[in-house]
Amino acid sequence: MHRLKTRAQFQAAMAGGVVSRTAHFALHRLVLPVSASAAAHPPGPGSLPAEQGPQALFGVPGVWIGAMAPKRWARRAVTRNAIKRQVYALGTALEPRLPPAAFVVRLRAGFDRRQFPSAWSEPLRQAVRAELQQLLARVAHPAHPARPEALA
Repeated sequence: MHRLKTRAQFQAAMAGGVVSRTAHFALHRLVLPVSASAAAHPPGPGSLPAEQGPQALFGVPGVWIGAMAPKRWARRAVTRNAIKRQVYALGTALEPRLPPAAFVVRLRAGFDRRQFPSAWSEPLRQAVRAELQQLLARVAHPAHPARPEALA
């Protein structure tokens, strides 16, 4: 799994559209094309990123993931950082089941401070983890499908 690092990578992944939502999170995905010619001929120093499309931003094929936890929805830095750690940990665990794409997990609503008064309590940790699992399970491939027709 690779982490999104630049603003351009985050913007490109978010432009791909929302593929899954929960009460507090949204999952954006940009499907990365896997072409034999792009893999055989990596972009040289003279090529422009616009000519290469997403390959210029995501040079290595595979699963790319990024996390966004705005201050608007998580005021405390402890909460924002913990949510991001949960996203990356779950992304690493589910990497074999995720399709090659760039994903951005975006916090889109705050957790109720009356229900979770601590910045990062065990109940909040469990609630975030459960919601993230639900969010990513919608785009993950089954671990071992019994029959191909069962996926339809």
